[in-house]
Amino acid sequence: MGATKQLPTRAAVPTQLTWDLTPIYATTAAYEADIAQVKQELTTMAPLKAHFTESAATVLAGVQGVLGLYRRLEKVAVYASLKHDQDTGDSANQALDDQAGSLTAQVSAATAWLEPAILQLTPAQLDQFLDENVALRDYRHFLDTVRLQKGHVLSDSEEALLAGASDIFESSAKTFDVLNNADFEFPTVHDEQGNSVKLSQGVYGVLLESVDPAVRRDAFTALYRVYTQFRRTLASTLAGQVKVHNFDAQVHHYPDARTAALAANQIPTSVYDSLVSSVDDHLDLLHRYVALRKSILAVDELHMYDLYTPLTGKPELTYTYEQAQATALKALKVLGPDYLKHVKTAFASRWIDVVENKGKQSGAYSSGMYDTAPYILLNWQDNIDNLYTLVHEMGHSMHSYLTTHHQPYQYGDYSIFVAEIASTTNENLLTNYFLATETDPKIRAYVLNYYLDGFKGTVYRQTQFAEFEQWVHEQAAAGEALTADRLSKQYLALNQRYYGDAVVSDPQIADEWARIPHFYYNYYVYQYATGFAAASTLANKLTRKQPRAVKDYLGYLQAGSSEFPIEVMRNAGVDMTKTAYLDDAFALFEQRLTEFESLIKK
Repeated sequence: MGATKQLPTRAAVPTQLTWDLTPIYATTAAYEADIAQVKQELTTMAPLKAHFTESAATVLAGVQGVLGLYRRLEKVAVYASLKHDQDTGDSANQALDDQAGSLTAQVSAATAWLEPAILQLTPAQLDQFLDENVALRDYRHFLDTVRLQKGHVLSDSEEALLAGASDIFESSAKTFDVLNNADFEFPTVHDEQGNSVKLSQGVYGVLLESVDPAVRRDAFTALYRVYTQFRRTLASTLAGQVKVHNFDAQVHHYPDARTAALAANQIPTSVYDSLVSSVDDHLDLLHRYVALRKSILAVDELHMYDLYTPLTGKPELTYTYEQAQATALKALKVLGPDYLKHVKTAFASRWIDVVENKGKQSGAYSSGMYDTAPYILLNWQDNIDNLYTLVHEMGHSMHSYLTTHHQPYQYGDYSIFVAEIASTTNENLLTNYFLATETDPKIRAYVLNYYLDGFKGTVYRQTQFAEFEQWVHEQAAAGEALTADRLSKQYLALNQRYYGDAVVSDPQIADEWARIPHFYYNYYVYQYATGFAAASTLANKLTRKQPRAVKDYLGYLQAGSSEFPIEVMRNAGVDMTKTAYLDDAFALFEQRLTEFESLIKK
């Protein structure tokens, strides 16, 4: 056997495979100058607050002053976050991120007066100001969004107190992040060739796709050995964050944390309930797929670590990063030449941090702000999963790019609810491209298997997470202790219900909650599922070249937060207050499952 493969240090990664952050700040001095400018602008907040309600001009000055401060702060914070995530073990990068976090808390405290001040204005008074001041009308939707929160915004002193403590409230999530990405020491395992491989989050995902069941089992047990060892600590960090969510909802007069989280984007809780109910009604399809997996693998017992290996054997489709770029451009061509031009810019301008290195943030994401490029973090492996990740994150980045180039700053971002739709539309377009161009039955079967696994992992798995998240918040709100044993017992029962009798819910999977960072995000995960279902509808419209499909879709990407999320999606052709889009998604899943079954039999 050869020497154990080790992740490269950050310094050893080729420059062309790293993101270029110099367009944000070319020098440390430039970054520090903006830090100083943010601190100076903090001193202007008190006068803006004192005169805010006097006239249309003072309302405009107050809104512009606060948003201008946040615009500069966000640039500082994004830079610090990206630097931190490229090497979480670098103490200098940690210091930058901590500094940005503290500054964010100061800005939040200094600007917490704005929403209470807007709510002091009577509807008649605000309407009069809007009539008097043309420039103020550019902020009408922004002001209307605040006005909808009446009854849930505290006094300015109370909001300032809470905002000032925001850094403290994030301590549990930050502790989990440090443990998960920097401090946990994962063991060495063996790959299919018998090589010693240092386990990491990225390597773990690859090993679970191995055709060798022993490799999958060993990676699974080795990873969970670490999390199980620290399950009590991780139960404490999760419980701490959940209590923060519940506390924030309670003090803002919401009935529960879920209502508060969804209200931030004006999403009715019925959207959440409809998702859970619809998934529960279609668990039979998941059970059917899991049973098929057991049959194809010809195993006496199907384990949780057997759910990710391709059913068609060794993957026929592997990609270098360069090959993945070329394939992505072909798959996304249906979105038009302007969209493709921006994708090419992302590839050529080092917006993407490609490969895994020691200390790098695990997973993948797109991140940026109004005045920066929409950067992408990857931990690249040469497989189809990473190709899908590339087009997924590119969907986020193009959404950000088109929004910031078509909306003013106050509408230059988009809600979390619509964020996952752009990314998963790209995933669905890639699947549609493969199924439209590949005639080889083996490749078609592989792509269908990949799609079915993606649906399982996004619609079913994320809804499972959403159910667990809701239970955790309800238990904490009822005063029940969130011990590791209780969390694991509930999670195991939920896992057994979702996957049915055909799969063994291994004891280790009871501790899966301990390694999921999204449980710290406050009702984020359900949006992966709703987003995938909506994206399925949109991708089919685009692939079939239905009239206005491209125009309406690009309109969604350009809309930002200029309208409420439900309206943005309705304009794009998907009404998410109704269940038709969920029905369509499950119908497509069943159709492709049936085709896959047919191909496998042949």
